[in-house]
Amino acid sequence: MSKAHTLTITGIERHTLSILVDNEAGVLARVIGLFSSRGYNIDSLTVAEVTHDRGISRITIVTSGTPAVIEQIKAQLERLVPVHSVADLTVQGPHVEREMALVKVAGAGDKRVEALRLADIYRARVVDATTSSFVFEVTGSSEKVDTFIDLMRELGLIEVVRTGIVAIARGASGL
Repeated sequence: MSKAHTLTITGIERHTLSILVDNEAGVLARVIGLFSSRGYNIDSLTVAEVTHDRGISRITIVTSGTPAVIEQIKAQLERLVPVHSVADLTVQGPHVEREMALVKVAGAGDKRVEALRLADIYRARVVDATTSSFVFEVTGSSEKVDTFIDLMRELGLIEVVRTGIVAIARGASGL
């Protein structure tokens, strides 16, 4: 089982929430304010407009809590005025989660060759190269991104920038 579906001994579960909201100033602050005012943690956050008229945005939040806390978060989100819908993708069933990272690695000689070899195995693309460093773009599950970053630490990792998780339900229906 992946991290997304495991239940820890303490009863804390990781959930991916997909929230459709009006694309207007202050909406993200209101959603984040709900989390911070109640002491809920956000593990990952992404937001972007998703309609051609730029009227609706999707906020994808990964958070953790007991089943009761997750239900409370969803209920409170649904009460916010600019929120159109809240979907708990973890509960709804099969969904696809992806994350992208830019990973800057310094290296020369054998370490440089090894970084390129591992990048090929992980299907990471070289998006920038100098004589002393690479910037790789790696996309996939959070676990894949984590593993690639861990391997690059041994080879000269300089810096990492991550997008956060984006997710969508599988199948023909939409949110």
